[in-house]
Amino acid sequence: MNTDFGSLLGESSLIRAVHTSIQGRARYKVKGLHNSLTLKKYLELRLSQQEGIFQANANHLTGNVLVLFQPDFSPNAIAWMLQNIVLDYKRTNKQLPPSTAPEFIPSKSITPFVQSNAAINQSRSQIIPVAAAFSALSLGTAILNSNGLDTRILLAIQKLHTPLLDKIMVGITSLAEPPLLLLTCVTWEAILLHRRRYLQATTFGMAAVGGISLNFLLKELFVRARPALWDYIINVNHYSFPSGHAMVSIVVYGCIGYSLSQEFPQWRSQIFTLTVILILAIGFSRLYLGVHWPSDVIAGYAAGLVWLTVCIVYEYLLTQKATAEC
Repeated sequence: MNTDFGSLLGESSLIRAVHTSIQGRARYKVKGLHNSLTLKKYLELRLSQQEGIFQANANHLTGNVLVLFQPDFSPNAIAWMLQNIVLDYKRTNKQLPPSTAPEFIPSKSITPFVQSNAAINQSRSQIIPVAAAFSALSLGTAILNSNGLDTRILLAIQKLHTPLLDKIMVGITSLAEPPLLLLTCVTWEAILLHRRRYLQATTFGMAAVGGISLNFLLKELFVRARPALWDYIINVNHYSFPSGHAMVSIVVYGCIGYSLSQEFPQWRSQIFTLTVILILAIGFSRLYLGVHWPSDVIAGYAAGLVWLTVCIVYEYLLTQKATAEC
C-alpha cells in the first residue's frame, strides 16, 4: 500500500511517503535532502535517538529516507516524526542549505554503484580490527602451545578451586551447554521473528548453525585430546581443539549483543561490556574445570570472532542493498 501523506501534513509537507506496505519498514521522500549531506547526517542522528527506531538510512543522492521501526508504530507517526525533525533542522539552520555541488541527478545505474562502494568501504573498516584481533589470538595460541604454557596456566588455575567456585563455574559453563544454548537460540529467534526482524533472524540462524557446524569440523580436523591434569567434575566428550564453548559463545551471545546494541544505541557500551564479560567468563570456566587447554579457548575465540564478523558483514551488506533501492 503506497500512501501519500499530503492530506495529513498539508500541501507544503516536507515529507512524502514512497513505500509503506511492509510493517515496520517505510520509505519517505524528504524535501531538501537531495544533495544535502548535512541534512542526511542530522536526520540519521535524530532518528537514531528516537525510541522504537531500529535503523534509519538517509540517502542524499535520491532524497529518500528508509526507516525500520517497531511494528506497533504507524507509518503516519514516522512521517510526523520526520516532519518535526526537518522543521527543527530548518529552524536551526534558518533554511535548508542549498547544494554546493552542481545539480546532479544520478542515474539508476550510478546510484547503486556509489552506495555499494560505500558499503564495501564500511565493511573493510569493520574487518580490519577483527583481522588484527584474529592475528593476535592466533599468535597467542601458537605461543601457549609451543612453550608449555598451557599446562602451567591450568595448574595455576587449579589452585583457585573451592567448593563454592566449583558450583559457580559449572553454572557459568552451562550457559554454553547444548540444552541452555538451544533454549537461548530458539527464544531469541522467536523474538526476532515476532517483531518481524527477518533479516536479523536469518543472520542469527546462520551464525548459530554455522558456528556449531564449523566447530565440529575443526575438532574433527585437529583431533586434539583434552587435558587430564585432574579429575573432571562435569561430563565432557569429543575433542578439545578448538573450544566449542568459547567459539559458540562468542558467536551466539556476540550476535545477540550486536542486535541489542543496534536496537538500543544509547546503551551500546553497557551491552558490549556485559557481552564481553559473559563470553570471557564462559571461556575461563572451561579452564577452571580443566576440560580445555588455554590455547583451545583462545583458538575458539579467534574462529568464533571470524565467523561472527562474516555474519554481521553479511547483514550489513544486505541492509545497504535494501537502502540503495530506496
